[in-house]
Amino acid sequence: MRFSSRLISFLLAFSVALITTAFISLIKEANFPILFIAFGISLSSAFILSYFTLEFLVLGEINEAYNMLAKMKKKDFKLHKKKVSNITPIQKLNEQLHHYAQNKQEEIDKLEELGTYRREFLADVSHELKTPIFAAQGFIHTLLDGAVDDIEVRHKFLQKAANSLDGLNGLVEDLFTLSQLETHIIVMKKQKVNIINLIDRAFEQVEEKAREKKIYCIFEPENEDIFVEVDTEKMLRVFINLITNAIKYGKENGKVEVIITQQNKKIKISIKDDGQGIPPEHIERIFERFYRVEKSRTKQKGGSGLGLAIVKHIIEAHQTHIFVKSKINEGTLFWFELDEI
Repeated sequence: MRFSSRLISFLLAFSVALITTAFISLIKEANFPILFIAFGISLSSAFILSYFTLEFLVLGEINEAYNMLAKMKKKDFKLHKKKVSNITPIQKLNEQLHHYAQNKQEEIDKLEELGTYRREFLADVSHELKTPIFAAQGFIHTLLDGAVDDIEVRHKFLQKAANSLDGLNGLVEDLFTLSQLETHIIVMKKQKVNIINLIDRAFEQVEEKAREKKIYCIFEPENEDIFVEVDTEKMLRVFINLITNAIKYGKENGKVEVIITQQNKKIKISIKDDGQGIPPEHIERIFERFYRVEKSRTKQKGGSGLGLAIVKHIIEAHQTHIFVKSKINEGTLFWFELDEI
């Protein structure tokens, strides 16, 4: 049962008046008329004083604070829309303060998360840029220190320096592409294309890497022609990145398979390997820039660490999503869907 603020004020004032009168009657020695007059004066004065004190000072201050918070709610509060006619000002104030504190805590948590992500990103990009630069620098300084006179050594070191600088150039290009994708600077130039031919082109570009690791690539579509509307070059990069990733982390003498299934004008494209798999705690972060499940092993395998991040942004720019499922020592499966036309 709820009481209005004025009813509460009245009851409190009346109680104070009775207590005051009883106290006076005990300490005042007087006959009945004088006691009656004293009772009336005490009752009236105590009642008026208590009532107006509660009504205008205490509840007035609370109402003023509530009105001030109400003016701020458009900016600082996300309140549920509900009737508050039966809620006392104190309850209103508590509710407002609770939502305010909750929103501010969420903002603080988000800022801390972004701060951690920014520090990790700066550390990662600095390391990624530093590695090829220092490698090329070492080879060139070795040549300048006298090794340049040896033709065989000169050619070998220049080739290594060139490879390091090529890796640096690829990293910078990937960073630039990812930045453009994240800020939506790159516009998808969609056109009708046979997805089967696109996947064949991707396999052609990675076949040397598969041969080096003795990995058998499988792609056996049921239909020769399946048309979709995509940005051809961007989607080709998606397939190259995903198949390269599957080869890189697949087991030697293993297999990488691309599977296409069709249902209700939707085509599901899956890229599957039988490699080492991804631990469950890393699944949600593998699409982050430079995120590495095992830093030391990934370094040996090469790559910019941006491949999956680029894949995610290209896929989402085509109004769809990429998913991943993995089991340790059994392999990893990536898949996404496109509309068939």
